[in-house]
Amino acid sequence: MAAGVLGAAGLVSTRAYGAETDQTPALAATSGVNARQHGAKGDGKTDDTKALQAALDAGQTKGPICYVPAGLYRLDGALTVPPGVTLCGASGGVPHSEHPISTVLLARGGRGQAEGEPLITLKPNGVVRNLIIHYPEQTLSEVAAYPWSIRVDGELCQVLDLTLTNPYQAIDVGTKWNELHLIRNVFACPLKTGVYIDQCTDIGRVENVHFNPNFWTRMALKPGFPGGDIQAYLEKNLVGFKIGKTDWEFISNSFVIFPKIGFHFDDFGHGPGNAVITQSGSDICPVAVRVDRTQPHAGVEFANAQFMGTFEVGPQNQGPVKLANCGFWGTAATSEHVRHSGASSLLLTACHFYGWDHAGKGAPCIRAAGGRLVVNGCEFMDQGKHALTLEKGLKAATVLGCLFRRPQAIVDQSGADVQTGLNTSN
Repeated sequence: MAAGVLGAAGLVSTRAYGAETDQTPALAATSGVNARQHGAKGDGKTDDTKALQAALDAGQTKGPICYVPAGLYRLDGALTVPPGVTLCGASGGVPHSEHPISTVLLARGGRGQAEGEPLITLKPNGVVRNLIIHYPEQTLSEVAAYPWSIRVDGELCQVLDLTLTNPYQAIDVGTKWNELHLIRNVFACPLKTGVYIDQCTDIGRVENVHFNPNFWTRMALKPGFPGGDIQAYLEKNLVGFKIGKTDWEFISNSFVIFPKIGFHFDDFGHGPGNAVITQSGSDICPVAVRVDRTQPHAGVEFANAQFMGTFEVGPQNQGPVKLANCGFWGTAATSEHVRHSGASSLLLTACHFYGWDHAGKGAPCIRAAGGRLVVNGCEFMDQGKHALTLEKGLKAATVLGCLFRRPQAIVDQSGADVQTGLNTSN
């Protein structure tokens, strides 16, 4: 069998995993450290933890790149990437679990230990890139807890060009203090938490991160997807992006499908944060976004985002919540698209809404029972359904220049200062 050709059982040929392929990146030639020269076998059977750690440690003086050739590297333990060192697999871009012909780390340690040592810990300026992480003993009928796949510990750590097939907890950028983290081009099917951000005291970035079951269900790694209702499991357990204290967080082109909560903002013990999210989405879920707490002076902003679930602003939130040019679509479980309570302000500009009140019980598209509300230039596309219910607790609202599909689309029970104008109802 030629190098890189998949066999019927879904494994790559021995040649592809037993030696470097003809597609070895030019990076390998300049890396200074090759994991094979430190005893790593990459045969899927030998525990390569000590050999890979030896190669990483050598990267401090002979690196900074520790190159891991194509292979199946069994890890019964954990790895630490020293400061300034890069753990680099054989892929020239993002490796796909459907075609795992590059570097694959088989995580076998830590089963049942959610708080155990992460599979990979990045020390300051540590980098992991261009490889696949897979948990071959994970099942769906009885999901086992595992430690974090990757933890950031320090400043300017980078997680780049990875696929994680079935991590219980994928990327931890919150348990340890950090700054200037960069998470880019990551694809995964996390089972509990996708990305956790906290204790970040200077601008972090999350770019092109996608959470989708396909990276597990379609993979070509043994023993294969175990079967079962992955959507039902995720909708009861998964938080896609868990965001606490961060001083400016920029999230772009990122996506999660079937989560329990897509984006969750709260104080997880170190204070709340603020974030700007663009070109991102939370698809087919009970709660697309939950804003429990954000920084009072900054809050959270979404622009050009898409949601197929409810957007909730909780009673404890103090920071402004702003949405511009966003789209909302309902599922069979959707009642309101937006629920707002508490003292914070909610501003919606140039958004459109479709498919709320699926049960036909008269639920509004937006229910506001606290703080201040601005709805400007938005379109409510469902025929015959009322758009806004303003309840007691609301302090003030402005509804201007919106397109409704029924007369008397606003039900005002608030007793607040409510100003409306230039709206249409045809």
